[in-house]
Parts: sequence; structure tokens; C-alpha cells
Amino acid sequence: MFNSERTMKGCNSRWLGLMLLTAILIGCQDNHDNKIIVATAANMESAMQALTIEYTHKTGVEFELIVGSSGKLTAQIIEGAPYDIFVAANMKYPEAVYAGGKAKNEPKVYAKGKLVLWSMVENTPVSIVALSDPVVEHIALANPKTAPYGVAAQEVLQHYGLNEILGAKLVFGESIGQTDQFIISRAAQIGFTALSTVLSPEMKGKGSWIPINPSLYSNINQGVVLVERKEDTNQYAQGFYDFLFSVEAKEILKEFGYLVDE
Repeated sequence: MFNSERTMKGCNSRWLGLMLLTAILIGCQDNHDNKIIVATAANMESAMQALTIEYTHKTGVEFELIVGSSGKLTAQIIEGAPYDIFVAANMKYPEAVYAGGKAKNEPKVYAKGKLVLWSMVENTPVSIVALSDPVVEHIALANPKTAPYGVAAQEVLQHYGLNEILGAKLVFGESIGQTDQFIISRAAQIGFTALSTVLSPEMKGKGSWIPINPSLYSNINQGVVLVERKEDTNQYAQGFYDFLFSVEAKEILKEFGYLVDE
């Protein structure tokens, strides 16, 4: 009798344990379903934080942001990274995701970016001419192979015939985020970055910057796609995707210096 009772109690304990584990797993799944994972280009980090905070306030839906260069995020998505939305810094990479069968919809432009030249070093002249000054030892820009803003910066240098002249001075960030760190830390005296960086709440009013004439570089048309996943579609992802094209979202994007279709 004693052994029988122990067996019954043991079975009950195991059943309770399994029920508890099942409840935890279901709870975790519910939390995941109520969370949107956004892979966002580094230039959009601050703006995306503002957008997601506003959307969470409106709907209660939570977010996880994965920030990186558009090229690196594209490679991750092609390999099956479990992202819900890909917010890129150009159209090339969302188009690659779509061509690879990893997007639910064709890429759509949500904003157009602008390039600036920025320095955090006091008394450093901020101009294209100043880039050739011997005092300027390092010039930061994003890697053109993975970051659209790096392509734009390289086009500007090419326009002025400075690519080869300044070659030894150039330091490349993996993304615009790393490029910003080179400038902020003063590892580079000056550098090319996104207008959204210098207008972000963290950086606004810091350092000196000038806008780069948009005619000197290709349009930075920034695209977005819903990512095709093996798992069940996140029911909230479509809602946030639609929100990106709303009047409210466009006002937020404009605050960060982006051009949007009215």
C-alpha cells in the first residue's frame, strides 16, 4: 500500500509538472505571438524606436529590434532568421529578400534618406574641402558593400575625385551605426552619416554637420517587406507594416529628416 501511494503521488507530481511546463510553453508562445521582431537598418534605429513606442502605446503590441547593416540583415533572412519585418536602407536588399522567396510582399518605399557630413571634434571645419586637410587623419563612412549610406558617401567622394586621394584616411563601419560610433568617439575626426543620426534625440545639437547635396548621390529609397517565415504568420506584423505608411508614422519619419510621400 505504501509503495502504491508513492507511485500514485509520483504520477500526480509528474502530471502536474507536465501541465505546468505546458502552461509555460503556451505562455511563451502567446508572448512571442504578441511581439513583432523587426530587422532594421542601423540608420533607422532611433526613428524605429520612436515608431515602435508609438505603436505599442496605441495597440499594446511589443517589439524586438534587430539592428544592423541592410546587407548583413538580408543574409540572415535568407538563412532563415525569424524576423517578421525587414526595414532596409535601400530597395536593393528587400528586393533580394523578395527574389529569394523570403518576403510575403514586393518591397515598398517607406521613406527616402539623406546624407550628411558630421564631426564631433571642436574647431574641425566641416566641408568637403576640409577632408583633404592633413589635420584630418581619419574619415568615417559605412561599408559600401553592405550599407547603402556607404554607397552614397562613396559616390560623393567619386564626384569630387577624392576616392584615391583620401583612400588612406577612410575607415569603414560595418553599418551606419558603427560609423556613427567612430565619429562620436572621435576615432574619426569627421565622417558621412545619415541625417536621421544627427536629428536623433541622443545626438541632436551635438557636433557640427552639413547636408550633402542630394544630386551628388543616388536616391536612398528605403524599402520594407514582410518576411515569409516557416512558422505561422505573426498576426500583428501586417498591422505594423500598414502603420509605417500612415500619416502618423510619416510625421515621425519627417522629424528624423526623412522624405516621405504625402
